[in-house]
Amino acid sequence: MDWHLLGLSFMVVFLSELGDKSQLAAITLSGNCRHPRAIFLGTSSALIFASLLGVLLGQGVGQLLPTHLMKTIAAIGFALLGISFLRSDTNVN
Repeated sequence: MDWHLLGLSFMVVFLSELGDKSQLAAITLSGNCRHPRAIFLGTSSALIFASLLGVLLGQGVGQLLPTHLMKTIAAIGFALLGISFLRSDTNVN
């Protein structure tokens, strides 16, 4: 097992999930709950399943497309997403 890759992927996902919608959903669900273990198991298994889908899709796409093309598509996608967030924030008023 590649321990460096394991640690790197853990830190990237952990830091990106702090304050994310999934964490806020877990906080909201467990606010008045008598069974926090059920909330923990449900949210944890959902994150594991979503991560599994991401890895499988990434692996499949990685076999079909060259790495530089995937990076370019991801960069353009993130740029468009950022622009849309900035535009939606300025249109609130």
